[in-house]
Amino acid sequence: MWIHVLAMRMFRPKFRMAVAATIFDEQGRILLFKHTYRKLEWGIPAGGLEYGEQPKKAIVREFFEETGMQIEVQKLLSAESAIEDHSISLIYLCKIMSGTFKESHEISEMKYFDVNDLPQMLFAEKNLIHMVHRSLKETKGLPV
Repeated sequence: MWIHVLAMRMFRPKFRMAVAATIFDEQGRILLFKHTYRKLEWGIPAGGLEYGEQPKKAIVREFFEETGMQIEVQKLLSAESAIEDHSISLIYLCKIMSGTFKESHEISEMKYFDVNDLPQMLFAEKNLIHMVHRSLKETKGLPV
């Protein structure tokens, strides 16, 4: 999969647009994917936009392609700029609507984690999870 990452860096535009889904369960735990192509495997469900694609449709498509499951976008939570990989990510609060997880070539597992006991993952994603969780708790957007 390192070839995939190398090709993306060589041929993608100088600044990339990405979308991410934050999904919490009834206990306030965050859903993470175990990526097959990352050194730090666990991370937020995310992906890039295709040319001319609307961001909300992109995260629904990405999630379905990677899991076989349907999600619904509830609201836009944040827009984040990541200097290290030259991208802007739109972070959405989403909800799983239907389907059963099916492993893909990109995602081998998905699991809910307590936000205070996250696995090894990218520092920026960990910070994002804490920021989103805190914000949702303050606005009573989480059950916990």
